[in-house]
Amino acid sequence: MIRLALLPEGTVSHEAVLRLFGDEPVELLHYKQISDVFLATVNGLTDYSVIPMENTIEGSVSLHMDWLVHEVDVPMQVEWVYPSVQNLIGRRSEFVDADDSVDYSKVSRVLSHPVAMAQCMKFLKSHMPHAELENVGSTAEAVELVKHNPGEGWTAIGTMIGAKRHGLDVLASKVTDHDNNYTRFVLIGPKPLPTIEDGAQMKTSILVTLPEDFPGALHQVLSAFAWRKLNLSRIESRPTKKRLGSYYFYMDVLAALDAVLLPSAIEEIEALGCQVRVLGSYPSYSSKVLNSEVQY
Repeated sequence: MIRLALLPEGTVSHEAVLRLFGDEPVELLHYKQISDVFLATVNGLTDYSVIPMENTIEGSVSLHMDWLVHEVDVPMQVEWVYPSVQNLIGRRSEFVDADDSVDYSKVSRVLSHPVAMAQCMKFLKSHMPHAELENVGSTAEAVELVKHNPGEGWTAIGTMIGAKRHGLDVLASKVTDHDNNYTRFVLIGPKPLPTIEDGAQMKTSILVTLPEDFPGALHQVLSAFAWRKLNLSRIESRPTKKRLGSYYFYMDVLAALDAVLLPSAIEEIEALGCQVRVLGSYPSYSSKVLNSEVQY
């Protein structure tokens, strides 16, 4: 059985991995900190780690990218996209009026992970601008804190699965500011994952560090992909952490590493004096491909 490291029970990571594997049995090892999620696979405690990498609203998760680049050397083996749906969670008995509707004025505090909180600010400002907003380590931790503090007027932004697992109520569902809120997850691990579904797009992620004092280097790097008609679905600069003003470029190429043209493009880039590191070549599944229902 495949062993997976991921963030706590009831997080979007938990929902997302259930969607990826469907009915296939897997063993889930939950960790509170993302550093422990990474290190579980590095240290051989699990076969793979589940890492949230990018969100439609908030963009790249910089901390996770930095861990992938600077702290560990474990390749990406699969990528999938999952809808990030957040809900307002609490004890309904604390907040209902005589007509059984939720009275948001009774909410004194809202807890959640800062990324999840940021995805719901329009709802929060509209319905409970008076409430104190508190950031915690995960949406699951927020729901658990609400569970252990009854009668305080506390609520959490979290998932349906988190509410159910802690015996709480969904006071308002789908409170994210945008309907198209998705998160990109990757599995990292030492060996490829067997094919899960048909219809995946192959993708290769690389890091490119430009040579110093080379005018037009980035243009020449991009040209190596352009004239071969290799599509870059993402390009992002991040600091190398060596000195101020020094950057590497993270690139996603919509091609497998063993495709005809990609190796020659990398060779051309290296001939310019660039350093190239391959982070992984893997199948990428969209949310439409992984259309099975999550069982809570």
